[in-house]
Amino acid sequence: MKKVRFLAPVVALAAMAVVAVSLVGTGAAAPKAGYSAGLVSDVGRFNDKGFNQAQLKGLNFAKAHISGLATTAVESHSAGDYLPNFASLARKGTQIIIGAGFLLAAQEATVAKQFPNTKFAITDYDVSPKTDPGNPFAKAGVKNVEGLTYATQENSYLVGCLAGLMVKKQGGDQIIGFVGGVKIPPVDAFLAGYQAGAKKCDPGIKVLKGYSQDFIDSAKCKTVAQNQIDAGSQVEFNVAGPCGLGTLDAANDAGIWGIGVDVDQYSLHPAHILTSAVKRVDTGVYLAIKGAQSGTGFKGGGNLVFNLKNNGVALGKINPSVPASFIKQVNKLRAQIVAGKIKPPAKP
Repeated sequence: MKKVRFLAPVVALAAMAVVAVSLVGTGAAAPKAGYSAGLVSDVGRFNDKGFNQAQLKGLNFAKAHISGLATTAVESHSAGDYLPNFASLARKGTQIIIGAGFLLAAQEATVAKQFPNTKFAITDYDVSPKTDPGNPFAKAGVKNVEGLTYATQENSYLVGCLAGLMVKKQGGDQIIGFVGGVKIPPVDAFLAGYQAGAKKCDPGIKVLKGYSQDFIDSAKCKTVAQNQIDAGSQVEFNVAGPCGLGTLDAANDAGIWGIGVDVDQYSLHPAHILTSAVKRVDTGVYLAIKGAQSGTGFKGGGNLVFNLKNNGVALGKINPSVPASFIKQVNKLRAQIVAGKIKPPAKP
């Protein structure tokens, strides 16, 4: 598995131009004029205030910082759009095509096999060969796809600890909630870290888990969250894309803490957002394009791995009402994760 060797603290997209050097190697080939990159969204589309929108941000950053780069962003209105969207970009000669998430894997593998000379990348999927028969990339035997994977169990561990500390301070029922979209590995990685971190900092805490079975309809997530709040939850963690905005609305309406996902969602409800579990998918998109365009940084069949150590995952803004001692405790745990002394689970 190809790991990111260095990524300077990524607090803004402007840092990407510097950190790309470590992934594409030294002595890289001269930039290729006229290079092209495409991005296919999932059904959340590019105005989702999170996962897809952040990847579009990475594509736009690449266009602004890679000389001569042409970019195309294609929205998927339904799962039935995935295959034709990939195929359309490939037929046009797009040189690297990125799928915006786990749910696009089967269709991307199909098109990647049909266009072996085109480079592909996919967010949230480990493309390396495995014994897992469900891995479409291994099954198809493709060597032209790179995975962009995120250790979100690590920052979710910190989020869970912070939730546990706040609930312990507040007293009452030691209960927190988690609302996922669809039960898939990238969603469950958030849950696994969240549960482990919460129990680390509040051993008696109970974590309520629910899935809306949807990434789009915010009303469905709001209902799941309201049921958890009625059961005593004092914190609600959104891991459901646009649907999860309903989770944050429910927390705000109830006057309890909400936790954002993928991007810093503090501004949505400043009074009641505790923090966010940030996943730098914008960084992943940019570096995948930069690596492919350089001619030395793309290796099909492997993954770029983003984690706390290289700041590919992080915490968003922490609510000012959080005691400084809690932040210090969370930072200590972060250092232990980075040092390998704590290894948060990736599966619940």
